[in-house]
Amino acid sequence: MRGFFAKRWVRVTGIVVAVVLAVALVTLAAFPWGSLKGVIERQLTARFGRPVTIGGIERVDAFGFNPTIRITDVRIPQADWAGKGDFVRLREAEATFSSLALLKGAFGPRDVKASGLHLVLVRDRNGRTNWERPGKPKGGGSSTDLDGLTISDSVVEYRDDKQDRFVTARFVSDPVHGIRANGSGTIRGAAVRIAVTGPSIERFQGKPWPFTASIEGEKLSVSAKGQMDRPLDTDAMDLDVTARATDLKLIDAVIEAGLFRTQPVSFSAHVRHDQPKWTVTQLKGVVGRSDFAGHVTVDKQAGRSKVDGEIVSRQFDFGDLASDEGKAQGAALERRIGPRLVPNTRIDIGKIDTTDARMAFRIGRIVSGKGASPILSAKGVLAIDRQLLTLNQLVARLPHGVVTGQVTVDQRGDRKTPTVAIDLRLRGIGVQAVEARGGNFSGNLSARVRLKGPGETIRAAVGNANGTVGFVARDGELPQGIAAALGFDAARALLAKDGERAGLRCVVLKLDVTGGRGRVDPMIVDTTASQLRGQGSVVFPGETLDIRLTGAPKQHALLQLPGSAYLTGTIEQPAVTIPPETKSVGNIFKAIGRAISGKQGPVAGDADCAGLAARVLR
Repeated sequence: MRGFFAKRWVRVTGIVVAVVLAVALVTLAAFPWGSLKGVIERQLTARFGRPVTIGGIERVDAFGFNPTIRITDVRIPQADWAGKGDFVRLREAEATFSSLALLKGAFGPRDVKASGLHLVLVRDRNGRTNWERPGKPKGGGSSTDLDGLTISDSVVEYRDDKQDRFVTARFVSDPVHGIRANGSGTIRGAAVRIAVTGPSIERFQGKPWPFTASIEGEKLSVSAKGQMDRPLDTDAMDLDVTARATDLKLIDAVIEAGLFRTQPVSFSAHVRHDQPKWTVTQLKGVVGRSDFAGHVTVDKQAGRSKVDGEIVSRQFDFGDLASDEGKAQGAALERRIGPRLVPNTRIDIGKIDTTDARMAFRIGRIVSGKGASPILSAKGVLAIDRQLLTLNQLVARLPHGVVTGQVTVDQRGDRKTPTVAIDLRLRGIGVQAVEARGGNFSGNLSARVRLKGPGETIRAAVGNANGTVGFVARDGELPQGIAAALGFDAARALLAKDGERAGLRCVVLKLDVTGGRGRVDPMIVDTTASQLRGQGSVVFPGETLDIRLTGAPKQHALLQLPGSAYLTGTIEQPAVTIPPETKSVGNIFKAIGRAISGKQGPVAGDADCAGLAARVLR
């Protein structure tokens, strides 16, 4: 008997549960979704942080688990900081969705129809947007499982103060003609027209969805032709992109990669996006008269962009990395202060705070619009890790040697001014002729630069730097007349014959730099005929010279002038000054008298070139 009642209670319980479920399902199938109007308004108000109003919500169909609801007169006010008016105004929209999926917390509309939509998207100078949830991280791309999309009489406005972009476009979509958007605006002041086209998503369910997008203007043109793995799935798509602009910064206003101003640029590439990774291949283009080709990947990881790639150039002019305005400013600066050896290149990387990168580069031939380039070719790896930029594995070929080493720019810890560290070494590649006033010089060249200092440009950093600069030339030749002049032997300098040569044993120069002021220690020019020594300083960033020169012959001079000479001017425009008393008639007669009497100054011995070179280059 007990078992009979137990089975009966189980049967009754099952019937009750089934009835409850049936009632629940019937209730869900017939649920009056319009009754949730107040709830939806409160949730959207909390989502956007401003009062959202809805004119009405009603269920269009009568019964079913895929209900269609109509919503009318939706208004979401604009954020206070974004200006007046509304963020969203919607006259009417219908959406069909799965109520069963909604029970699981997923709202995925399958068929959407809207008319009278006016959407105003705003981003301020600091990157704040009016569409992101306050206090929440920004999302990535989007995907959808829409079975249908019909949009009419709708306008989208986009105002972006961060990138100086302002566009207004009309957007339509229907099952016959597909998706179309057309509009106009400006990007960094350049007038543009925009267009987006794609076929009806109803006809491409479960298939790759082709589309085109373009930005056209006199100063900027970007076009993309590709396909998404599914309709409107921007997280998975292939693109073939072409672009041209009067300035790379205009293209950067579209792709937001942190690029800089340049000469006119054009390029093409194939792009694959698999959220969160972008892969760019078949990249090739020109900027000014420079060409480039390569590949790059950009991967989002933990809120940071990880960039890796390689760029190859057959011919490159670093002047192409400046706009006409930048070149004009540089030319005006050079006219004002004169030419300088150390470049005035800006190195502030404070705004590159969410990007880590590694880019290998190889330049086959370096040219310059100002004449022969001091660098013939270069290769290396440029890397940045949390605002520590490193140029390493550098190999730069010069006409008379090869430069290797690395340069770092450290702006970690929210530093306003970066610290630059330079560690470069020049190694000679053999005896090379060097053209100079008065004849050809030759020698094996070597140098070492180790400097570290703060500055927003390389020139400013060197002007604040501490460290050493060393230069050595050995085992070469120079004109006999110049060799005699270095020893203040006036007679032999004047009597030297054209083509007569002397041995250049070594040129040794070391600067001990403190706060941009380089103290000469030592400076020696040692030839087979003479020896010249210098004492003084080289001051950066002006690169001004203040060096006292004294010389002595290595044999008794025919006519040795007493006194000193002075090396002044700048590194790029040096000047040798002989004090009036040194070249005066009286001083010359004194030199003649000493020559006659044989009471000239001591002769110079050979310098320890090997030891000096080791000291200077270590």
